Amino acid sequence: MARAPVSVDEDREKSKRVGALRELWPFLRPYRLLVGLAGLALIFTAAISLTLPLAVRRVVDNFNVENGALLDLYFTAALVIAGLLAVGTGLRYMLVTRLGERVVADIRKAVFDRVVGMSPAFFENIMTGEVLSRITTDTTLILSVIGSSISIALRNILIFLGGLVLMLLTSAKLTGLVLLIVPGVVVPILVLGRKLRTLSRENQDWIAVSSGNASEALQSVQTVQAFTNESAVRRDFSDVTEHSFDAARRRISTRALMTIIVIFLVFSGVVGVLWIGANDVRGGAMSAGALVQFVIYAVMVAGAVGALSEIWGELQRAAGATERLVELLNAEDSVVDPVTAQALPAEVRGAITFDTVSFRYPTRPDVSALDQVALEIKPGESVAFVGPSGAGKTTIIQMIQRFYDPQQGRILLDGVDLKDMARSDFRAHMALVPQDPVIFATSAMENIRFGRPDATDAEVEAAAKAAAAHEFIVKLPEGYRSDVGERGVMLSGGQKQRIAIARAILRDAPVLLLDEATSALDAASERAVQAAVDELSKTRTTLIVAHRLATVKKADRIVVMDEGRVVAQGTHDELVAAGGLYAQLAKLQFTEGGEAA
Repeated sequence: MARAPVSVDEDREKSKRVGALRELWPFLRPYRLLVGLAGLALIFTAAISLTLPLAVRRVVDNFNVENGALLDLYFTAALVIAGLLAVGTGLRYMLVTRLGERVVADIRKAVFDRVVGMSPAFFENIMTGEVLSRITTDTTLILSVIGSSISIALRNILIFLGGLVLMLLTSAKLTGLVLLIVPGVVVPILVLGRKLRTLSRENQDWIAVSSGNASEALQSVQTVQAFTNESAVRRDFSDVTEHSFDAARRRISTRALMTIIVIFLVFSGVVGVLWIGANDVRGGAMSAGALVQFVIYAVMVAGAVGALSEIWGELQRAAGATERLVELLNAEDSVVDPVTAQALPAEVRGAITFDTVSFRYPTRPDVSALDQVALEIKPGESVAFVGPSGAGKTTIIQMIQRFYDPQQGRILLDGVDLKDMARSDFRAHMALVPQDPVIFATSAMENIRFGRPDATDAEVEAAAKAAAAHEFIVKLPEGYRSDVGERGVMLSGGQKQRIAIARAILRDAPVLLLDEATSALDAASERAVQAAVDELSKTRTTLIVAHRLATVKKADRIVVMDEGRVVAQGTHDELVAAGGLYAQLAKLQFTEGGEAA
């Protein structure tokens, strides 16, 4: 079923004021010189535009003069003004476009920098596709506004105000008649503009939902195809896309209606004023040149009003986009670093303490993921966590990395509470092999080097050999330089797992976290990798999460978990002898000859 966009919910902020564009000022402030130069170019072009009708008036009023040189002078002046206008317009375009590109690049970096550091709890409430939509689609709208719309709007405001003043100086009578049209123009802008703001935000929200829907489906395309759900996925995407189109259609129709009303009222008024002005020329009350000058100013003012009515819609869309981006920039994370971070000891030993830790996931507040967990893990100790699915084993791994904070209790590394340290500081001393390894769309070499970016090629290759990955990597078309595709689509599940293990080996951290690290390996590869893990475990604290008990028999200690609680701990032989949950699991998995099939 297609999901409604988040902001359509009643609890979502409904403000769509153009004033939201003020939030862009922090990004514009570093480029005040560029803003100033663009402003000068804008004022210059507006002033030049307003002087052009004066030259036209001189030409028209002097058609019949006998002095041809004077007429030539007026034509030359008009040509010079046109040239200056062209140069000024080009300069203005260059400055504002460059400013727009620079600011949008900074906004994209700022949003990405903010989001990439957010804890997993943040992504439980927003789809990745929607975040990407905000970084791309919404910033494109802002680029259009900064690089074009605001500049054009300010230019038209100057032309509108300057044109009105010059119209008044040309003919107060005709100007007064023109001003009678203004209320008729302002009313539809105010009435329809409010509706347009709502539709603009709704349109952007549905685009974000569409992006999230497509991202989710494409990332899971094999599962979609395996369960023959292509039609359902296509239908869902079609639904949200049609919702987006429907919102866009209503926005376009409203904006078109507003444009029609405004332009018709403006130009109808201008025609009426021209009729009165033509009669004044026939009666000798004003010259033909003055009427032409007034007409040009009137057209410029009318054009400015029409342009402003269109640009208003763009500004409203950009305001909505700005609100959505600011939401990401101002989003509060449930996990934050302390203002004054405490440093770890110079040499990290890897002692880990769970001090009566209780935790519930934000999306499942009624279920205890960890319940009064108390554990002391000694430096260099190898501890395995076993138990049924949902027992809290992976949660232990996540808590040690402080992806979440416990609601009760403390987690300490070498006697220092994780909350008192910068996350990047203590995570630098941890290496993780997740159950579902993340493989990036780059070479095998760079995927392994992700564990330690300053590692040499030789060190990467040594880590790959230790993880039993070297043999299959050298068989790839370009060896270690082979691109493994998005999310490692060119690799098998076991190969991806070995790449992830090699990455952790290369990191050479004092704390090693293995979350079902060998679950996707065949028997031969598992033995090779297990040997490497056993060797690594001798010199570092190792936490192992596993369902297959054969992989944890050699651990110094096995912690048995059930429903978020520690129900037993000891060696394999001690736990089997004690009976209980572990003995039941062992009985299911082992036979006299080894692990059951």
